[in-house]
Amino acid sequence: MIHKVTPSPGIAALFAGWEETMIYSCLQGIMGELYAGPPGSPKTAAALLGDFCFLAGSPERALVQSVLKACSRDFMILIPQTEQWAEQIEECCRESAKRVVRYALKKEPEVFDTDHLHRLAHALPKGCTMRLMDEELFLQCGRLGWCRDFVSQYPDYKTYRRYGLGVVAMEENEPVSGASSYSGYAGGIEIEIDTREDRRRRGLAGACGARLILECRKRGLYPSWDAQNLWSLALAEKLGYHFDREYAAYELIRI
Repeated sequence: MIHKVTPSPGIAALFAGWEETMIYSCLQGIMGELYAGPPGSPKTAAALLGDFCFLAGSPERALVQSVLKACSRDFMILIPQTEQWAEQIEECCRESAKRVVRYALKKEPEVFDTDHLHRLAHALPKGCTMRLMDEELFLQCGRLGWCRDFVSQYPDYKTYRRYGLGVVAMEENEPVSGASSYSGYAGGIEIEIDTREDRRRRGLAGACGARLILECRKRGLYPSWDAQNLWSLALAEKLGYHFDREYAAYELIRI
């Protein structure tokens, strides 16, 4: 039987070597949920946080089905640990799941060029200012569709202040771009960056990303980045990250 579980060494062992900070968040009991097989010596497990589900251990279709039942989201990203897991996802979800390529970045805490980041952070278009995420912005971003994921995984600002960090570019008192923590774990955050559609291609994403990385470094946090597409990969490399590898994921849309 598949059931929700609390973090344990046995569950952590199934994810050993998988450098995904959202998995860290779940294993540390900070954010997200864990699902696994029978207690005692679990052989299969899933880490679920927001839109993301990481499947590890012995591939079991029952785990995929249980996670889909437990999660009511219309959109999910399923990430298999192995190709055998990928086969289980395809068999279970069929045409609802689209296989895509994502891009992992190397986790190198000392790689960033601080001077370069300062230059990028100050290259804001005329009329724009930058603000750290505060309670007012937390609530404001939560009401706006395009930037809701800056704060959507945190139940309230108190939790965000403890585990999250973000910066927002403002124009006429309205958010137009930002970089924030999609999730947090002990030692760092997972970065989420977006720009309002009518303000893109003006350097705002780069400026916000640079400022957030600098703020993380001040606090001794690691700003982890996982690239959804080649545009995101190019922006990450501009900020100082280095490409690690491509990996497969499945985007599931439930109508």
